[in-house]
Amino acid sequence: MTRDRLSGKRKIDDKVTVAVIHTSPLTVDPIKALVAELLPAADVINFVDDSILPQLARNGGDVSEVEQRLLSYAGFAAQVGADVILNACSSVGEVVAAMREKVSVPVVRIDDAMTDEAIRRGTRIGVAATRQTTLAPTLAMLRRKAEAAGTGAVFDARVANDAFDLLAAGDREGHDRALAEMLDELAAANDIVVLAQASMARVLPSLTEEKRDKFLSSPRLAVERVARVLDDAGSRRTEERDQW
Repeated sequence: MTRDRLSGKRKIDDKVTVAVIHTSPLTVDPIKALVAELLPAADVINFVDDSILPQLARNGGDVSEVEQRLLSYAGFAAQVGADVILNACSSVGEVVAAMREKVSVPVVRIDDAMTDEAIRRGTRIGVAATRQTTLAPTLAMLRRKAEAAGTGAVFDARVANDAFDLLAAGDREGHDRALAEMLDELAAANDIVVLAQASMARVLPSLTEEKRDKFLSSPRLAVERVARVLDDAGSRRTEERDQW
């Protein structure tokens, strides 16, 4: 990262490495595409463990059973030179706090920016998921932020059963049909709707433009936050060099 000496603005033009920890291969390509768009100079390293979500489904969402595995991936990311780590799964977002203690590399939680935006934009907030294990942590984060902000927000949380399994099995049309009706109802009843899983955003084009504007999806907002984290880190390094 360098400073544009004429404008005084910073621009991300040096090579940086973004490490992404996934619990499904479904998020790999969409996040890579967003990084290519928003951070064109960045290299992306992906760590994918698709055994985690099935394990959470079996154990009722007990993240402690998979925490050490996730911390290992954060350690590997630091070892290979990542400048920032993105935890790409809302179901295990609570592990981010422990990751930040384990590694000196900044760690971004994928749903953090999205939930900030939801609290800012509405007091009646729909929350949509296709897995209960993802709904619970996203809803808990929203409630904490609403309480801290004193907004008095109320939440309309719903799960589209079986939709995620249909998508994972390759039945995209079945996933879309199972999900679209629920999303349409949530949009009609709420100020804003949070999509607890990145894979759900693919259904939005089937809704009317007016309703699409009510939805928040985590990937773009998360990668935008990654870019800000990198820019802030670059600014601090430049200031430290300038002091010398």
